[in-house]
Amino acid sequence: MTDPLRKLALSDGRYAPAAFQFLFESLDHAVRLAGRAEAEGAERHVSGQELLAGMRSYALRLFGPLGAQVWRSWGVHETIDWGRIVFLLVESGLLNSQEDDRIEDFRDGFDFDQAFVEEYELELPAEIPPRPAGEA
Repeated sequence: MTDPLRKLALSDGRYAPAAFQFLFESLDHAVRLAGRAEAEGAERHVSGQELLAGMRSYALRLFGPLGAQVWRSWGVHETIDWGRIVFLLVESGLLNSQEDDRIEDFRDGFDFDQAFVEEYELELPAEIPPRPAGEA
C-alpha cells in the first residue's frame, strides 16, 4: 500500500479513506475562500473554522444536499471528526499546523443537516433552453 492517506485511514480505522482524500481536496478551496490563494508558506494557513467553511462549500458543490449523508458514510458525524482527521494527518507528518492550532477549533462548527439540507438552495440556470423538436 503506497498511498499514505489510505494507509493512515486504514490503520486508524475510524474514518473512510475517502474522508482523508476529501479533506486534502477541499484544503485549496478553503485557502481560496479565506483569500489566501496568492500567499505562500505559513501565510496560506487556514484556521479550523476556515477549513470547515471551505469543506462545507466544497461538499455542497460536489454532493449538494447529500453532503451530510456522504460524510456520515465516511464515519464523519460532527465537525470535531474533521479535527480528529486533521490532527491524525499532522501527527503523521502529512499536514502542517501552527503552534496555536487545537482540535477544539473544529468543535461545534455547524450542524450537518442544517448546513446541507435545510439551508440548501437549488441553483437553476437563468434560462432553460427549449428541447429540440422530436425529443421526449
